[in-house]
This record gives sequence, C-alpha cells and structure tokens, in this order.
Amino acid sequence: MASIDSNRLASTPGAISVNRKIPDYRIDFWQQKTSHYCLIIPVINEGDRIRAFIRRLNQHSVPKLVDIIIVDGGTTDGSLEKDYLLDSNIRGMLTKLGAGKLSAQLRVAYAFALEHEYAGIITIDGNNKDDPSAIKDFVEALDQGYDFVQASRFVPGGRHNNTPLSRYLAIKLIHAPVLSMASGFSWTDTTQGFRAYSSRALIDDRVSPFRDIFIDYELLAYLSYRLPKLHYRCIELPTVRDYPEGKVPTKISAFKGNFALIKTLAKTCLGAFNP
Repeated sequence: MASIDSNRLASTPGAISVNRKIPDYRIDFWQQKTSHYCLIIPVINEGDRIRAFIRRLNQHSVPKLVDIIIVDGGTTDGSLEKDYLLDSNIRGMLTKLGAGKLSAQLRVAYAFALEHEYAGIITIDGNNKDDPSAIKDFVEALDQGYDFVQASRFVPGGRHNNTPLSRYLAIKLIHAPVLSMASGFSWTDTTQGFRAYSSRALIDDRVSPFRDIFIDYELLAYLSYRLPKLHYRCIELPTVRDYPEGKVPTKISAFKGNFALIKTLAKTCLGAFNP
C-alpha cells in the first residue's frame, strides 16, 4: 500500500498551490486516470449498502463515464475488500488516516483528483440512497461549463421517498431558504452530497477548501454559499433520493445532527468560513 504526504502536493503539476491542509491518507490501490471526470464516493462502514450501490453503478455503465474513486473514513466491516472493488470497476481507493469526518474525507479526495488533473469532480454518498442514473446528467452539465451542480429531489422531475420528517422540515424551512438568501442562488436541496464541482472552482484562492476548519459537514454548506457569491455557474438537477423503510442509513442523528447542521449554516452565512 502506498501512502501520500500531503505536503508533497506543493510541487505536483496540476495540484492546488494555496492554503493546503490535507489530512494524511493512504492509497490502497490506484489504476490510473482514464476519464475527464471522477466520481468520489465517501464511505465508512456502509456494509451491504455500498456493495448494492456499486452494483447499480455498473448497471448504469457509470464506469464508462467517469473514474470511480472510493475515499474511506476507516471502514472495519469488510465491505471494501480490494479484489471485490477491482472486479467491480473501481479505479481507486483512498483511506483517510488523519482526524475529521466527511469534510476531511472530501479534502483528501479533492486533493487527489486535482493532483491527477481531473477537470471536474462528482461526489455521491455510498449508502445507496441516490439514483446513479443521473450521473450522466452531471457529466453533461460539467461539459456545458457549470462549476457547481447540485442534486435536488425537490425540483420538477425530482423525487424522494421516506425522507425523515425532521430532515425534510430542516431543509425546506431553514437550510435551503437561508442559504439561498445568503448566497444569492435559489437552492432547494442543500444538505445532500450528490453534487459536482469544476476543478477551476476548487483551486480558486477565494474558495480555498483545503483548510483544517473543514472537518465535519462544514464543506458542503460552505461551497453552496461561497461559489454562487463568487459568480460561479451553478445549477440544480432533478434526482431521486430513497430512504429505506425502518432504520435510516445516515451518519447524522435526528436532533443532534440537525442542530449541528443549523449551527454550521449560521456560521457559513455569516462568513465565518471565508478565506
């Protein structure tokens, strides 16, 4: 297994060059770049859900559209066995070794993608709630010059099932309206990680996503606020998000998690994360 020292990126062609703070990580395997864009899947202990989702990716021929890279936060359930992933058309897997949760994983993945000169990065959760058939629409939007593509279950053509009531109300009544007002872009679905960014947006000094203040879920709200404020081209695309019956597969708790999201939202809209 190879490993990467994040400081090495300073001299790497195509890598970010300012405000770099990237958690230590390991390259579990890497089969080299074959596409213009990559699909990043952050996971931790998703079990059968990630395997079911990988099957769906292959059913929709996603590996022919983008290079699929998994960024693991420390899975211990055996679901990310290397031979299985290689047989399933996964191009690479990274494991975050440093501290932090989702935002730390994303910083690892963004840095790796920029180091390998991908023109755009699509991200999607690994818990099998999102419909991967929409990935081709994200690729087309990036091709058309959009810098930020956000999945939305609430725009015409989108659909959602079994969304927890607390999450639904938090998005519809607080999170999306407040971010829309603060950013100047009319968002409808602001908490989910199915989205895409152009590389030019991520390397902008005025954005600077590679900072240690982004450790939990801050980066999602921040980029939804910051990129429209800087007049990058943004769009929402209709997607389908299905929560299964019974226990909700999420790393965000109903009360504590939603309270943390609102707290992060307030800090974001007050400019606390701006460079």
